[in-house]
Amino acid sequence: MMTAYTDPPGMPDDERMTDAELKVVREFLGLSLQWLADHLGVSLRTVQHWEQGKYAIPDGVRLTIEGLESTAAQQVDAGVGVLNDAPDAVMAIPRVDSDCPPECPWPPSWHRAVSARIAQEIPGLSIVYTDTIK
Repeated sequence: MMTAYTDPPGMPDDERMTDAELKVVREFLGLSLQWLADHLGVSLRTVQHWEQGKYAIPDGVRLTIEGLESTAAQQVDAGVGVLNDAPDAVMAIPRVDSDCPPECPWPPSWHRAVSARIAQEIPGLSIVYTDTIK
């Protein structure tokens, strides 16, 4: 089912997300075009058109993207909190979709993006794939 995104009442036009902002944030979060389209309930072509500047990005999409950014930031903070004082800190991430637990909605590329941000805060952090842990 495709979702129709409309602007919430009272949203000013000068706060509209630009095509460049959408692409930068999507890539920063490690999300594919297809994953984002599926998450938003829109077609791949719609997301492509938003990123190409062919269609204005509805504010409802901007708000959803801000929520995804917030979730990623919370995961980074949590990871830093857990690993900050750990000797020989190791973080395991999924290599492929099938390595992700069923309850985890995030693709491996998102886990890589989050782990890269955690690694910036934790010197010496070792990142491994979950399928290599014995």
